[in-house]
Amino acid sequence: MAKTEDQIKKNKKIKTVYLAIIRMVTVLLALAVQIVFMWMAANFLEEYHDKIYLVFELVGLVFVFAMVGDEEYNQKQWILIMALVPVTGLLLYMIWGNVSKNSSFNKRMRREEKEMLSQLGDSAPNVERYASQHPNKVQIPRYLYSNEFPLYENTKANYYPVGDDAEGKFLEDLRSAEKFIFLEYFIVLDGKWWREILSILTEKAAAGVDVRMIVDDFGSLFMNIPGMRKEMRAKGIKLCCFAPIHQRIPSLSFNFRDHRKITVVDGNVGYIGGVNLADEYINKEKRFGHWKDSMVRLEGMAVESLTAQFITMWSSCHKTTEKLEDFHCTTEIKAEGIVQPFSGGPHHNEDNPVEGAYLRMMNKARDYVFITTPYLVLDSRMRENLIQADRSGVDVRIIVPHIYDKWYVYQVNVYNYGKLLKNGVRIYEYTPGFIHAKNIVCDDECSICGSINLDFRSMYMHHENGVFFSDSHVVKEMKEDFLKTLEVSHEITLEEWKKRSPFRKFIQWLLHLAAPMM
Repeated sequence: MAKTEDQIKKNKKIKTVYLAIIRMVTVLLALAVQIVFMWMAANFLEEYHDKIYLVFELVGLVFVFAMVGDEEYNQKQWILIMALVPVTGLLLYMIWGNVSKNSSFNKRMRREEKEMLSQLGDSAPNVERYASQHPNKVQIPRYLYSNEFPLYENTKANYYPVGDDAEGKFLEDLRSAEKFIFLEYFIVLDGKWWREILSILTEKAAAGVDVRMIVDDFGSLFMNIPGMRKEMRAKGIKLCCFAPIHQRIPSLSFNFRDHRKITVVDGNVGYIGGVNLADEYINKEKRFGHWKDSMVRLEGMAVESLTAQFITMWSSCHKTTEKLEDFHCTTEIKAEGIVQPFSGGPHHNEDNPVEGAYLRMMNKARDYVFITTPYLVLDSRMRENLIQADRSGVDVRIIVPHIYDKWYVYQVNVYNYGKLLKNGVRIYEYTPGFIHAKNIVCDDECSICGSINLDFRSMYMHHENGVFFSDSHVVKEMKEDFLKTLEVSHEITLEEWKKRSPFRKFIQWLLHLAAPMM
């Protein structure tokens, strides 16, 4: 008896889940084996070799100060971890904390990025014009320009307060492709939206359109990646998996991920923001209540920067070199405002542009700084900049989720409320669901929308991207979106925060020690 279409779909879903579980179990087993080995090694050294044990501790502390860099908070966290789990702490740091900017991949990434950005036009006149109009804010685009990210005029921008709003236009733009489609996403998950996208990609590839896609292998853990690669290859779609987890099991270096979200169509239209290619991001599936995210559509010259970001990653992963001239923007748009896409990652540490842009937004604020982020796992620099902004009379407000996707990160979020609340920063929890939007708006003058969370991963370990706006209606719309979101959010007061139970306080304190590993 022939299987029905529903049975085929059900069997395919079961197989996908089964393969995902196998991949996860493999990783967990490898992790368990290494933890047991580290525990046995630590016990052996402690029982039989006191002097060697002491040397390990001293070497570990020196190693942290030498390798972690200038970030005092990160150093302090790893020193505490080493004190709590001697010897093993050093090994944990080697597994989770050591993201070397001089790894072979990061060296290659720097070379490819430098070559690609050099092919973008010189925007020095745009920066100087902006300086004359916004002398107080010019340090932000000037800093990004010093990292070779051009500042553009004549780019149309549309801001979408939720992924649902962008869905229709996103699909329409994919259908309009005539030359190429580039997609780069942290999470791709099989569902209604992905199937719609895949159908369009298949049709376009068959018509001769160059369709390429980069997915993060860890972020897309629950996709059948081998099956996906086979299916897409058969359809003429080129697929690249960033940092396959089976290749990283020996080191368990899972913190090195591609967290960016990029879509480029024909070099003329691009998307950037927090929205991944899965049903919950456009509320086709309810996982954590209402999913509040944000996304920006660009049309015009600034899209070339998104194209350059994609080709840089593609070339770095494939060890090839391509020319941007093959993918130039061909449309002329007359539009108001300033648009400056940028990116960053561990290849830029210690001066990562994604952190640098956020810090300068906070430093240059005069009236207010409004931030939305799903994760508030702050380092000392970010926390102190928020506090100093508030002490300078700036209205600093942050919206985080009330319904969380990761309970342990939420506990660290709550722990981090303390110092901020004590110093006047106002914190709100979005009550209808999970807020995944990564936005910062400042003084009615400028804003950033992108993939950047306020946590260690985004600032030090992940490849991220964002776009800086000024003199644009997008800034006003992002502010209005923030204020509207406040209306359905609960403000956390210092008194409420202090009333946590002793047990909860202890758990949050304990978890915050492991923040560099989250």
